[in-house]
Amino acid sequence: MTTHFITAEVDLKENPLTFKKEVETKLNEEGNPLRWAVTKVDKEGEKAHVEAIVTKGK
Repeated sequence: MTTHFITAEVDLKENPLTFKKEVETKLNEEGNPLRWAVTKVDKEGEKAHVEAIVTKGK
């Protein structure tokens, strides 16, 4: 198993009640998320920038 630092963008135009689920779905595409944080919000582009640590196993 290895750990990786990744970044992702999540659309803020969607329902705010599903934001956490959207982030976790996007991160699961890259591996198993250990932790994540919103590090920047682009109000004009309506995007949230997320940084995460994920694990990938064989």
